[in-house]
Amino acid sequence: MQQGRSKKQVMVPSDTAVKLQEEKLEEAFEISGKLKLDKIGEKLMHSVLENDKETIDKGKVIKDAINQGVGAFNPDIMFEQLVKSYKIAENLYGQKILRAISGYDASYIDRNIKIPEFQRELKDRLKEGVQKLKDDKLIDKEGNINEAGIELATIALYIEELDNISPKGDFGERVHKKTSVYGEKGEAKLFKKGSRYKDISVRQTLKIAVRRSHENIITEDIRVHERESRGKTYLVYAVDASGSMRGSKIDAAKKAGIALAYKAIDNKDNVGLIVFNTDVKSKIYPTNDFDLLLKEIAKVRAAQETNIVDMIKAAIEMFPNEHITKHLIILSDALPTIGKNPEEDTLKEAANAKAAGITISIIGIDLDAHGKKLAKKIVEISQGRLYIAKNIEEIDKIILEDYYSVV
Repeated sequence: MQQGRSKKQVMVPSDTAVKLQEEKLEEAFEISGKLKLDKIGEKLMHSVLENDKETIDKGKVIKDAINQGVGAFNPDIMFEQLVKSYKIAENLYGQKILRAISGYDASYIDRNIKIPEFQRELKDRLKEGVQKLKDDKLIDKEGNINEAGIELATIALYIEELDNISPKGDFGERVHKKTSVYGEKGEAKLFKKGSRYKDISVRQTLKIAVRRSHENIITEDIRVHERESRGKTYLVYAVDASGSMRGSKIDAAKKAGIALAYKAIDNKDNVGLIVFNTDVKSKIYPTNDFDLLLKEIAKVRAAQETNIVDMIKAAIEMFPNEHITKHLIILSDALPTIGKNPEEDTLKEAANAKAAGITISIIGIDLDAHGKKLAKKIVEISQGRLYIAKNIEEIDKIILEDYYSVV
């Protein structure tokens, strides 16, 4: 930026020219101050720059294996299952894994699996594919996914979701009027030392520069948004990891969790995590540690039945006993199936959550009519919201919409 003023007059640019200038300025500000993550976050971005597409693709294979609930890569067992029943093997491993390990398209395997010559070639290909993962030290000698494999799977998951996170402005954040550093954008004010690059009003800055006939933007032209405060918010994201969530559903649930953690922590809110099926498998109390959440989300595996009752009980204990916004987001594709009276017990726990000042929203995937009816009762009791996801690829946007409805 130029510090002196130019006396030369300039023509007021057209709307198209202003838009192009605005985009360039936004890009310059973005480069100067991207959200910086600690620990694994920096490692992830470093890996993105250093590793080629082939390495990231291997991470996707490990990611898909975790999502499918694959315990280990065993080429002999994979081969036996494919020969015995291709459809069952495809359901177990998924088309992406079969293609990545064998080098053959899934439909090609299905058409030729009964041919002896192809079987011999396929067996060799499977052994070679698994051996490559061992050589890359992503799985151990027994074929189990190790820490290096999980880390690379985390990188792949992170990369896939980061580009899909929608701007928070799409959902309209509710705020208080008290001025604060971390709040919604308010009226544009004069730039001063300590102002954040994110708060710069590109359009207002350009208008000032044009009005003053400046060829280049100077410090005195820059305008920033005054921030309005938001109340502190604690969130817990509850992920249904029952068997029916295997594959693309659990993958979408993970990406939604990353989107929520990324946005909420950037807004100085705290996020917790509960993974549940027959019981609570893992939990992280509300935190601002994005790295911790990211690694835990990447490791989630789907198996067994759904126990929402125990999950809500555990969630209630995870929130601090303070006068703050407390919100539980449940993502599930099934009704509670554990216990003598699972539905009645679930509604009781929803009432207990409400008594503790916790609102509950539900994101339902493929819920039947009875499931929707129960979900409506839960959100009515807890004064939350119900979302029925028709497209699992939109779950991350739905979860962000719910987040911005409560902060």
